[in-house]
Amino acid sequence: MRTVDLIHRKRDGEELAVEELQFLIDSYTRGDIPEYQMAAFLMAVYFSGMSDREVSAMTESMLNSGSTVDLSAIPGIKVDKHSTGGVGDKTSLIAAPLAASAGVVVPMISGRALGHTGGTLDKLESIPGFRTDLTVDEFRALLEQYNLAFIGQTLDVAPADGKLYALRDATATVESIPLIATSIMAKKLAVGLDALVLDVKVGSGAFMKKQVDARRLAQMMVGIGRRMDKRVQALITDMSQPLGYAVGNALEVMEVSQTLQNAGPADLTRISLELAARMIYLGKVAKTLDEAREIAQANLLDGSGYRKLKEVIQAQGGNPQVLDRFDLLPNATGAQEITTARAGYVSAIDAELIGQASSLIGAGRNTKEDTIDPAVGVILEVKVGQKIDAGSILCRIYYTGEEHLEEAAELVEDAFKISQQPVDERDLILEVVS
Repeated sequence: MRTVDLIHRKRDGEELAVEELQFLIDSYTRGDIPEYQMAAFLMAVYFSGMSDREVSAMTESMLNSGSTVDLSAIPGIKVDKHSTGGVGDKTSLIAAPLAASAGVVVPMISGRALGHTGGTLDKLESIPGFRTDLTVDEFRALLEQYNLAFIGQTLDVAPADGKLYALRDATATVESIPLIATSIMAKKLAVGLDALVLDVKVGSGAFMKKQVDARRLAQMMVGIGRRMDKRVQALITDMSQPLGYAVGNALEVMEVSQTLQNAGPADLTRISLELAARMIYLGKVAKTLDEAREIAQANLLDGSGYRKLKEVIQAQGGNPQVLDRFDLLPNATGAQEITTARAGYVSAIDAELIGQASSLIGAGRNTKEDTIDPAVGVILEVKVGQKIDAGSILCRIYYTGEEHLEEAAELVEDAFKISQQPVDERDLILEVVS
């Protein structure tokens, strides 16, 4: 078969056969198909979409493009959790320890920040000494001992995805829903999972700006999992304002510690508990979702999740005392307050602008080669719906260099909208897809 014929047919909206998609992925991974042809295929998918059969076939070809991680020797049901990315989204560091402390085996294959959204690996690596470059054998050993370990995607797991993602980033096809779905599911299913909980973000701070698109993505990923005999549930959650108060890597680790000690923000606590409950339910530790919620709540209140995260930090080379002594984490050298001249009600906090401001001062990266400053970020002092007086502090920017501080401060100021009338509270969990 010829690559150009497959591009032509996909461009015209035709469905490709399983073996044709396998040919494309295998040939591109080997280097037999040039990047300009694969770029054309990605753009054809962007405009023409893919059928359910196609996304499942492409996912399977991508996960089989390299080695897979066999976790079958580890007792228990393996359940991972994945978020499509948001601003201040540190739920993995809360939900995973809560589920693991309940007896669920949680192999966390995590990613890095790109653009204005945060990455779990970057947050963990703000903890001095914490290792995410585990070997597969080390990963298995930690899972067997602690029920939880955090690792990045290795080069030999779904290598087709790594090549395709870099090409998507360079060809403006990142937002394609079928390509997002296949990328996420190939990485996750290459590591012997039995079940997966998805947190699909929607709003200004998410890749999906519209709920209808978030729903399509959730349904597509749940469908891929179901056709591959995995139990998958997805929550569609609001990312119109940052989650919690802290945005920035070390700052978010501090907020994780507070939340696992039942002293965290209400929105972050609520969604973390719900994600943990669904992991516990899919892990068959509880017979009903309500029972799973009770277990997650109990593990938060009695400190089980907090102790579990400390165990894993120590096991992966970090200093667990960072959860008690925040001075052991990287700390910013300066802080700038952003205040409001108007009294009223906070009607909106644009999560994307807050994320962009944090990234600008070093908390995120625009290319995979950029270096992150773990100390910097933004801490909100208010949330949507809150009544404020003139002169109130809206947030504080924590920085280590002043090069982009003025520009970041302007973005942050633009993110806050003040109205004279109270605003309706927006639901945090918008839909469940299962």
